[in-house]
Amino acid sequence: MLLLPGSVRILLATEPVDMRNGIDGLAGIVQGTWREDVFAGHYFVFLSRRRDSVKILTWDNGGFVVFYKRLEAGRFRRPAVTDDAKSVKLDSTQLAMLLDGIDLSRVRRSKKWSPGDRQTGQS
Repeated sequence: MLLLPGSVRILLATEPVDMRNGIDGLAGIVQGTWREDVFAGHYFVFLSRRRDSVKILTWDNGGFVVFYKRLEAGRFRRPAVTDDAKSVKLDSTQLAMLLDGIDLSRVRRSKKWSPGDRQTGQS
């Protein structure tokens, strides 16, 4: 399980990426296509065309970090996205499931409680 603070956003690319891209190529996608701040410490997740590889780019303490995982069997399953989206936001649980090969489109979550639920009598 990845434990990330709530302030860290995780964005998954909706289009496959050439895994030959290194830090500069991935950072160019984040800044140019997504218009995101690559130095904010967020996690930017990219899948290969065959969806057997994933790269995660993040900025940490004055330098970039790239995590890379290649599956020897199976494929990473990306969640459903709208046609016009360039990226989709994930939470740390969804990222952990994605990296484990779990199909996010088949996972159902219970409704999360919020403080407003107590006042309106919802459960």
